Amino acid sequence: MDLPIFQIDAFTSTEGSLFSGNAAAVVPLHQWLSDAEMLAIAAENNLSETSFFVRQTDGTYAIRWFTPTAEVDLCGHATLAAAHVIHQVLGDEREELPLTCGVGNISVTVIDGESPEYELNFPNRAPEPLKGKRLLNQVAKALGVPVVALHQSRDLIAELADAETLKSCQPDFSLIKALDIFGLAITAPGGSEGLDFVCRFFAPQQGIDEDPVTGSAYCSLAPLWAERLEKHQLSARQCSQRGGDVSLTVGEDTVGIRGTTFHFMQGVIRLPD
Repeated sequence: MDLPIFQIDAFTSTEGSLFSGNAAAVVPLHQWLSDAEMLAIAAENNLSETSFFVRQTDGTYAIRWFTPTAEVDLCGHATLAAAHVIHQVLGDEREELPLTCGVGNISVTVIDGESPEYELNFPNRAPEPLKGKRLLNQVAKALGVPVVALHQSRDLIAELADAETLKSCQPDFSLIKALDIFGLAITAPGGSEGLDFVCRFFAPQQGIDEDPVTGSAYCSLAPLWAERLEKHQLSARQCSQRGGDVSLTVGEDTVGIRGTTFHFMQGVIRLPD
């Protein structure tokens, strides 16, 4: 059995799209493979996420995401990559692409232009502040830098003093992995680059030491900074080695997460019949 596969860079940097952003594999299906097969394909791809989708009879796309070690409930960059394939490869010309997943109904808005952009319509997961010194000290030790404050949603969020501290941070991934969390986002004010905030994301518990650009993390990071800065339109950069840029719109229940894509590679997966 042969299956098409695409590798798409999502949330590519405005400084140059090639070899930036977060690479995701996308596998369109007519019917679901077994969970074990999808996880094995994701492990073989060895990217932070592989997305699989099946078009339903009502025109929606059921979508699932796998890291090399686990299935996740929501993934931003691999949804952006899937939208690229649905729109630009499979030819779905609708302005809004409806999807359904483990957390409910989501969608992607197609923003046409010389180079199409896509905006994820994801749930608002505003974090709650955490008090107490024990966890803060554990996180500071794992990061090797002082932590100003902690916030919690799906992810643990560590607020740092400034962008330079964030960029120079060299975390101890074994200590992060020992924390009982899904993933750890670190964030700081944008500094002098015209950005509202910067961030990085670590998820060794999910088989990803540092994720290049983490769309789902902005479900919490964007509301945090929207409240702090008293604005609902935000620009952010994820300061990983590859780097990526994200435009954000924060609503009461949703977060719009907008970025660009680059079609890097495509091929065929060959599975035994």
